[in-house]
Amino acid sequence: MKGWQSTQRRRMREVGEVSATFLEDVIAGLSGSPKRLPCKYFYDQRGSELFDRICTLEEYYPTRTEMRLLADHAADIAALVGPAARLIELGSGSSTKIRILLDALQKPAAYIPIDISREHLLRSAARLAADYPGLPVEPVCADYVQGFDLPGSPAAGPDVAFFPGSTIGNFSPSEACTFLMRLRRRLGPESRLLIGVDLKKDRAILEPAYDDAQGVTAAFNLNLLQRINRELGGTFDLRRFAHKARYNDESGRIEMHLVSLVPQSVEVAGVPFQFQGGETIHTENSYKYSVEEFHQLASSAGWFPVETWTDADALFSIHYLKGR
Repeated sequence: MKGWQSTQRRRMREVGEVSATFLEDVIAGLSGSPKRLPCKYFYDQRGSELFDRICTLEEYYPTRTEMRLLADHAADIAALVGPAARLIELGSGSSTKIRILLDALQKPAAYIPIDISREHLLRSAARLAADYPGLPVEPVCADYVQGFDLPGSPAAGPDVAFFPGSTIGNFSPSEACTFLMRLRRRLGPESRLLIGVDLKKDRAILEPAYDDAQGVTAAFNLNLLQRINRELGGTFDLRRFAHKARYNDESGRIEMHLVSLVPQSVEVAGVPFQFQGGETIHTENSYKYSVEEFHQLASSAGWFPVETWTDADALFSIHYLKGR
């Protein structure tokens, strides 16, 4: 396995210099009003581990609901995908959900996990490669929003992008449309997309999912400040910030914030930033869609909805789309 990892390190594609972009994005975000930080920077090694824990929490329904839907409809998905497909997972994380598909598909040609967290990506890809020895596994370290290169030659079957976990909800609707349009162009007219989308529901279900009783999501949110301290010379005192999550009915989204508990001054790479007591840093949105709303969004981006699966409690949806 060490030899496999060494080979992949040499072959791995890196998009841009992550640390330089990280600094630029943090300075720009904290200079704005209101202050913001991009949620993609949650996922350093510690953040990825915390998110894996979030996915196991009782309050966090999306992961277990999506995995149950994938398991229940794996045969239907495999029939739609067909043989010799190349699977491209966006934001692959621990590459857990893809295993359900790999076990059902007919001789997939390759698996390409794409993730911004390099070490977590390598470890997850190495484990999967060991468990599926006949499957080419080609990890790509990249910010998939900015673009990515696909390794190797196209497969005989279709390219199928897998975008689970309702991550599409982190984009605003206009951003989501632009992203889906660019993805279709990147993968080509005959590509497919299997995507998880969180459904609209009562705030009594939504808010605990993003503010759990054990405080794991709070630690995940605050870890972003710790990462800034470690990598960018930040001076954030995590004891002076608190996690906050609320559902915005008007926008149809969960919002995550870090709240400054007191007036304070913080530096990042020597640049000072002032906080008022109660002022927040907006770190993440998670938009929720009805099935009809998402079909309209996908269609406007050039994707044709082929099939949709939802659970009996109407918590979550999975969509199989075809490029047109």
